[in-house]
Amino acid sequence: MAKLPSLYLAAVAIVLTVSSSSDAFSVSVQTARPTTCCSGSSLFSESSSGGVEEYDDFANFSSTQLTSSSSSSTNTADATTSSANNNNAVEEDTFLSSLQSRLQQVEDNSTRLPLMILDTMLPRQILQIQIQHPTLKALMKHRVNEETPTLGMLGMARLSSGQTVPLKTGVEVEIIQMEKATDSPPDNTSSSASGGEEEEGWDISLRAGRRFTIDGEVDKTEDGWTEARVKFLESSEEEEREISSAMKGPSSTESIGDRLSVARAIQKCKEFTAPNMNMDGSLSLVDRWIELAKENERHPGQIDVLLKQLGEIPPEHEPTERALWVGALINPLPSMGVATEIRPALLVSKKAEERVQVALDGLLKSIRHMDGSQRLN
Repeated sequence: MAKLPSLYLAAVAIVLTVSSSSDAFSVSVQTARPTTCCSGSSLFSESSSGGVEEYDDFANFSSTQLTSSSSSSTNTADATTSSANNNNAVEEDTFLSSLQSRLQQVEDNSTRLPLMILDTMLPRQILQIQIQHPTLKALMKHRVNEETPTLGMLGMARLSSGQTVPLKTGVEVEIIQMEKATDSPPDNTSSSASGGEEEEGWDISLRAGRRFTIDGEVDKTEDGWTEARVKFLESSEEEEREISSAMKGPSSTESIGDRLSVARAIQKCKEFTAPNMNMDGSLSLVDRWIELAKENERHPGQIDVLLKQLGEIPPEHEPTERALWVGALINPLPSMGVATEIRPALLVSKKAEERVQVALDGLLKSIRHMDGSQRLN
């Protein structure tokens, strides 16, 4: 799928041409440069025959006449230049107004997302579903026709009472596939339209990207779906703020502890991939989990496909990203049922160390469950 194109500002004019289809978007940027034609004053005039007559007899011209003629020509040129400048100013104002409107639209589109709740997702995960509800289909079609076909997928948490509630945090998901369903609905299927009439299903694939938190009120649109302004979260920026806020705090034991929180998170991250003497063959925790998970696949090749989707595990010095990667590994889509659900906890955790600890605990419990040493309840 296409990404949002960069916006290049030309010095004089920008022509944006957006063409869209179900799988392609393009923006053409053209630069227009004004051409200025100037002619100097001279004692030449164009005859009716198309030739040029040169005044070679100055006897009938006084200095006053020459000065007056030159002044008149200059005034005319000044008036023409002034008119052209005014026109250029109007055109420039119109262009700038249009450009500001366009930039505002891009900014609004980048911070406002339609919201949906189908399944808790983490960055890098891919959710394949079949939808039938007409409102959801209309939303998907609307977003595909946009320059950035993305949605907001909110996380869900299950309370001790068994009730499921939506979180204020989630991930931005990109629609990477949308086509008419060719077979029966998979396990993850949205509810069909009310009214008893069967709707035609669409197969949808969504890929999770940036995390976000809702930043303001949630509004319902006239088209039937909800939207909200969101604040996107960058792991590195969160960790930098965590360190800087601790440095600015009072000089106390608690402040020092916070200051070292990210450092501890980085140190704990090494446990994911370092050789572990407690594992068979001294495998790392991640490698041991993969080994056991391949023995519990729902279908052959499931783990290989999962690993390809997730890509390489992030480095140790990116503790939040590494924790999110582990969470996406042990809670895959569709679920394998071999680990406790840790994705909501990873989404709501405020510190890198908390996220790493959640991922580490979840990984160890899953390994013990699969090797039979301590089954999950």
